[in-house]
Amino acid sequence: MFSSTWNFLKRHKRKFIFAGAFVGGVYFLGKYAQKKMQDIQEREASEYIAQARHQLHFESNQRTCNMTVLSMLPTLREAILHHLNSESLTTLLKSKPVNKLEIWEDLKIISFTRSVVAVYSTCMLVVFLRVQLNIIGGYLYMDNSVSKNGMMPLAPPDVQQQYLSSIHHLLGDGLSEMITAVKKAVQNTLGGVSLKQSLSLQELEQHLNQIRAQVEEGERGSTHRCLSWYMMPDEENTLATQACRLTENDITTIKLLNETRDMLESPDFGTVLSTCLNRGFNRVLDNMAEFFRPPPGPQEDSTPSTTPDGEPNQSFSLRNCPVTTSQHNQRTDGRGRRVVWQ
Repeated sequence: MFSSTWNFLKRHKRKFIFAGAFVGGVYFLGKYAQKKMQDIQEREASEYIAQARHQLHFESNQRTCNMTVLSMLPTLREAILHHLNSESLTTLLKSKPVNKLEIWEDLKIISFTRSVVAVYSTCMLVVFLRVQLNIIGGYLYMDNSVSKNGMMPLAPPDVQQQYLSSIHHLLGDGLSEMITAVKKAVQNTLGGVSLKQSLSLQELEQHLNQIRAQVEEGERGSTHRCLSWYMMPDEENTLATQACRLTENDITTIKLLNETRDMLESPDFGTVLSTCLNRGFNRVLDNMAEFFRPPPGPQEDSTPSTTPDGEPNQSFSLRNCPVTTSQHNQRTDGRGRRVVWQ
């Protein structure tokens, strides 16, 4: 019996070899596929966890940015009121001076300048802080990852403080330069407009667009002096003040500043800032529209006149220019409640 079995195996040896190889191959292939599927599942789980951490970190960063903006608005307000103080002019008008007309002209320029500067500076503060906190947030996220491996942090606390302090340029020299540019543009646009002249909402919007065009193009053209300068100083000036005895933290800070400058000069940032400015100036016009009134006409004509667009023809006297001063004093405290800057 043993010999017959052996003879049977010898006769079908090749078949058994192929069958064994096939079964073994299927087994190992199944194990390999199972291992690959397990690796893919583990990788997908890791990616999902990492994505969830990214999302949580991003949302936390945005909340921090919103709170930071709200906390810095009073500082920005004080800086604007310090440079463009109209209360002294209002006090002089109450005393009925001889040069009352000149004071009204100055009040007109200051009022519009404050409103325009408030929109520019607030929008710049919001978008600039978002860029800063997102950049530093990315480094902090990487630091949290590498710290587990015992590596040195990429952005230590000293670097973070030094980098975030660059916002002071917008609240200092940048704001002063912006006020000078805006005041000059307002003077060029509204200086020749009489206080007794009534403007329609469309005309006022055209004047604001002219002011914006002069400010955003600058004296030497938009390619040389763009709005980003008001947020960050020129690159050569920054490097010149730190050219000697640079520490490792200084080099890291300069790297962060260069990344920020590249972002501020990018087309995407320009699009975001332009969108914010458009909404800001539209909000100013919406608030001022409440003070427009129909132009005086015959009392018997009860039908209000309209513009070519079919809208009511309303006018705004520049003697009401202090109204524009109050527009930038109204903000919210983050809970939907209106706060008036006094």
